[in-house]
Formats: sequence, C-alpha cells, structure tokens
Amino acid sequence: MRARHVTDQLWRGFGLVVVLFMLAPLFLVVLFSFNESALTSLPLTGLTLHWYEKLFAYSSFWPALKNSLIVGFTVAVCSVVIGTSAALALSVMPPRRAGNIINALSLPVMLPALIIGISLICYFVRFLDIRLSLLTVILGHLVIAQPFVILIVYARMATFDHAVVESARDLGASTLTAFRTVTLPIIQPTIVGAALIALSLSLDDFVITFFTIGGGNTLPTLVWGLVRTSLDPTINAIATLLIALSIGSTIIALQLSRYRG
Repeated sequence: MRARHVTDQLWRGFGLVVVLFMLAPLFLVVLFSFNESALTSLPLTGLTLHWYEKLFAYSSFWPALKNSLIVGFTVAVCSVVIGTSAALALSVMPPRRAGNIINALSLPVMLPALIIGISLICYFVRFLDIRLSLLTVILGHLVIAQPFVILIVYARMATFDHAVVESARDLGASTLTAFRTVTLPIIQPTIVGAALIALSLSLDDFVITFFTIGGGNTLPTLVWGLVRTSLDPTINAIATLLIALSIGSTIIALQLSRYRG
C-alpha cells in the first residue's frame, strides 16, 4: 500500500513538472512584457506599462489588429453558418455514413499547417488566379476552422431529441420556423462556443496567414516581422494580448459549448 502511495506521488510530481515546463514560456512572455528593462532576463528591474504604451503608439499595430479582427470574426461567422448547416445534415444521416464524411472533412486538421499553406497559395495563385488578400486569408482559415465547428456542433446534435422538432412540424411549423424556434435556442450555446473556438484559431494562426495574405499584416505576422529585426518587450506585449484573446475566447467557448443536459 505504501509503495502504491509513493508511486502515485511520483506520477503526480512528474505530471506537475510537465505542466510547469509547458506553461513556463507563456508565463515568462507575460512577465517580461511588464519588465522595466529592455533585456528579457531575470531578475526583473521593475514593473511598467511602458511597452504597452509603446505598442499602442506603434503605427503598424492598429492596422494589424484591425486585420486580425476582420479575419477572425468573418471566419467565426462563416464557419458557424456553414458548419452548423453541415452538422445538421450529418446528424440525420446513418452514423457510419456521417462518420466517413466527418473523417474526410477532418483531413485539414491532421495535415501540417505548412503543407496546407503551400497548397493554398498554389491553388489561389496558379489555379484560381486570385490576388492574395484578406479574402484569401479568410478562405485559408476556414479550411482549418471549419472541421472544429462541424465536430463541435455535430457532437451536440448527436444527443439532440429530434422528437421536439417533429412535434413543432406536426403543429404546423415550417422547417425554417421549427429550426428558428426549437432547434436554434437549444443548440445556441454550442454554436456560440464553436464560433469562439474558430475565432481563437484564426487569431493565432501564422503559417497559413503568412502564405495567403499577400500584403499587410495580422498580429502573428507582425510579431514575426518584429522578431526578425529586433527583440524587445514590445513583442512580449503583443504576444500577451494574443494569449489573452485566445485563452479568453477558448474558456468562454468551452463553457458555452459544454452540454448541460
């Protein structure tokens, strides 16, 4: 019994070390964004908001933030509309057929982002002859965000009681009215959660954005450009904002998309 207790403690300690190892870089990025010194080293020389003030005064920051928000919210809305429609269609299919389709739709999730980025730029430029812009970034982000939305909404629809929809139809409601008054209110938290996850994926993406943006910047590509020329806590400030946006939207999404029976 004592040996088992010691083993459990060792495994817990190992798990704690792994978690700390994974979170330490994020913690240091946030910490150094408030460091008074321009050197990213310990010990801290003091706490300041100077680097955030410098960031907000940086002329390239606001266009990059605007582009990130435009792309992120457009991807969230489009992926929810398309993904919810697809999930509703899949939920009424035989499970085996729906599973095969979901596996095919999930291929972009399993492929390296570099491969997807190269494929997209070749497809847009060589095949479709489309000029690279925010539109191509949005289309590229939809490729990686769409499967997550479909999987989240489909998982909710798998436990959905379709009898309530049939009851509404029996009482004279049209298909659209039954969806708007019965289905949508029930799955609305899941849809909002899926949209926030799509937003988080879009805000964080660098590789696909780098290959498909053409000109201008989003926040991740702005960070990349700054890292190549200098390394000061302003970059940590941008990274901290991205971390806050991503973690915040993901936490809210998980809370909203959690099925409560």
